[in-house]
Amino acid sequence: MIVLGLDPGLAATGWGVIEANGNRLGHRGHGTVKTPAAAPLADRLRALHEGLIAVIGEFGAEVAAVEEVFVNANPQSTLKLGQARGVVLLAAANARLPVAEYATRLVKKAVVGVGSADKAQVHAMVERLLPGVKVSGSDAADALAVAIAHAHLGASRLRGLA
Repeated sequence: MIVLGLDPGLAATGWGVIEANGNRLGHRGHGTVKTPAAAPLADRLRALHEGLIAVIGEFGAEVAAVEEVFVNANPQSTLKLGQARGVVLLAAANARLPVAEYATRLVKKAVVGVGSADKAQVHAMVERLLPGVKVSGSDAADALAVAIAHAHLGASRLRGLA
């Protein structure tokens, strides 16, 4: 199964693609779709959508796993993150991918073993679980962590979606 992990954000959405065969994981690719901060919101959302469609087309994912949004103290930031997350879900849905959603704590627990792990611990475990891969950036590391969590937990979560 080819899993596309996504860590939504308006400024930068991390993506990571793995292949999962039972307990074996293989790295296909990772990166970040960035949007220009000075651009109008609608243009940023369009750029995010186009970038994700390109990633989905290039890697032929069979399923998408998306990290759930947490609520910020700043309502404006939360709203923008929610809009970016909507674009992420739309891109996956337009590609006819089943979508699984995971809470941040569950992803950390599945990858690191503890739900309160920090970003450095997640990054280190992702590189350990995908030997030989040097992950560039925390957004991509988080996206790969979501994909790995889905590989470990996801089959049962998607049974009702197909």
